[in-house]
Amino acid sequence: MTEQAIITTTVNLLQDNIQVSANLAEPKESGSYPGVVVLQEIFGVNVHIRDVTERIAKLGYVAIAPALFQRIAPGFETGYTPEDIETGRGYAMQTQASELLSDIQLAIDYLKNLPQVKKDGFGCIGFCFGGHVAYLAATLPDIKATASFYGAGITTRTPGGVAPTVTRTRKIPGTLYAFFGTADASIPPEQVDEIEAELEKYKIPHRVFRYDGADHGFFCDRRASYNPKAAADAWEQVKQLFSQLN
Repeated sequence: MTEQAIITTTVNLLQDNIQVSANLAEPKESGSYPGVVVLQEIFGVNVHIRDVTERIAKLGYVAIAPALFQRIAPGFETGYTPEDIETGRGYAMQTQASELLSDIQLAIDYLKNLPQVKKDGFGCIGFCFGGHVAYLAATLPDIKATASFYGAGITTRTPGGVAPTVTRTRKIPGTLYAFFGTADASIPPEQVDEIEAELEKYKIPHRVFRYDGADHGFFCDRRASYNPKAAADAWEQVKQLFSQLN
């Protein structure tokens, strides 16, 4: 597949006196394209998330990455040092599921208003913290295809809430692919099994991928845990998943 030339920009999404910054990437050539929402790790909409957003746009999608910490730490983005991890985790712990879903819907509504974006179903992809949030976002009526990468805590908690996010599985209207590494200490294998069991219980179209020896963050080529083989396979699966949006 030939990669498309793209345009990237930063946009501001406005709702109820809340302004959410977002990175937007879209094909330069005019046409009609599906929309995809990209959900950040705890490190903000940093260079890795912008790179993923651009990679998706080059495949023929209009991709948007809203800043999920905008209400707490506007403009936040960072690297991967232990101090960065501590800061990012602190911000993640302050988020609320209702606000996250509202901001994601805001991003979807922004895409809907772009003349080049198809209106009949959107994709969603998230990593780490964003992988958990992607599982939440999969319950939105507009989301047709979700890729959730190593979302920790899906079976044990929900942002700012009580009942774990996995209890919302029955509300997922589309297809969900979940990606995990077997060496990821933050997501025990029994939790992955529980997620898969819930998806099967409610007959949600899904696939769960377990990569032998892959650690948390295996898709990010800027982290020490990057696993090229697992990342390459996962990317092919994502492309297959999002092809149903065309």
